Amino acid sequence: MKLVVNQKNLKKAVGLVEKVVSKNTSLPILGNILLKTENGRLRLSATNLELGINTLIGVKIEEVGEIAIPARIFSDFINTVQDEKVTVVTKNNTLTISAEHYKTSILGFDSKDFPIIPKIKSEPVVSMPASMLKNALVKVLDSMAVSETRPELAGVFMQIKDKQGILVSTDIFRLSEVTIPVAASESVSIILPRNTVMELVRVCTDISGDVQIKYADNQVAFIVEDIELVSRVVDGTYPPYKNVIPDKFISRALIKRSELENNIRLAGLFTSSISDIKITCAEDKLTITARNSDKGEIETDVPAVIKNEPFELSLNYRYILDGLKNMPGNDVILEFTGAGSPLVMRPSDDKSFVYLIMPLRS
Repeated sequence: MKLVVNQKNLKKAVGLVEKVVSKNTSLPILGNILLKTENGRLRLSATNLELGINTLIGVKIEEVGEIAIPARIFSDFINTVQDEKVTVVTKNNTLTISAEHYKTSILGFDSKDFPIIPKIKSEPVVSMPASMLKNALVKVLDSMAVSETRPELAGVFMQIKDKQGILVSTDIFRLSEVTIPVAASESVSIILPRNTVMELVRVCTDISGDVQIKYADNQVAFIVEDIELVSRVVDGTYPPYKNVIPDKFISRALIKRSELENNIRLAGLFTSSISDIKITCAEDKLTITARNSDKGEIETDVPAVIKNEPFELSLNYRYILDGLKNMPGNDVILEFTGAGSPLVMRPSDDKSFVYLIMPLRS
């Protein structure tokens, strides 16, 4: 392989794929990035066996070829080089990189040892703006379970049917559901692993085009511009989460989102080890209290419009803040659904996002 490439383009491509590179020391080949000429361009690939990524960049090719190169040293070198053009040459599993002021040789691996990233040949199930997918995923990130004890909860449930895309996550203590409009060719229900969700958010952050989603044989692919992300899906069945979302409320409070957020943060300074605060809704205000035997206590009021009966419950203040940061608009609605039942949070003018928090026991 011999080619000439723009340093900034190569740096961007390496930065994109290296996040997927595995730290698995028992399989050294996973610590590499695969470089391969393909249809007049250079393809960079990385995989950790659960998730794979490919990206293509324009280059001037003099000789075709391929090599697997250690990601860390390759990335560090390319990020340091300041010259505009870089020449890349391979010979006997050695990659030589030269520029106006630099030249280095890096020992690589035979590309035949690099794992194959599955290629999904089926037609796209759905296509949507990358920004829409990213924003939806961001809203459900915090509710994913951290523990892998129940793998189906350590990710995001994605259901595409009719003209809706629904994304859900829960760690048992809270639940997030986002609904987005889509034009789907078929119905699909899958569970995306946590790492795939995080990588999707990162990839979609600086992309303005549409993401095509393909699915086949327990593999899902997200294709946008010259980037392809291929992931396995989580085995198992997602719990019937709809049963947890109350369809009726006992009391409802309408509150300014920014005022509620600021006062919750203040109360958070005085919580105990379980991050508990007490919320009392009565008359025309919401009262927030917190007490810590080592720090002191606080009581603060937020104006609210209350419908129906007063209510009181204890909640983890961090869970409230996680929900509020994803609420669009100026006002938020809190719905009390009964003692021991979840508190429902919604934006006042957007029905596409629902956030539930289980109360703490008194």
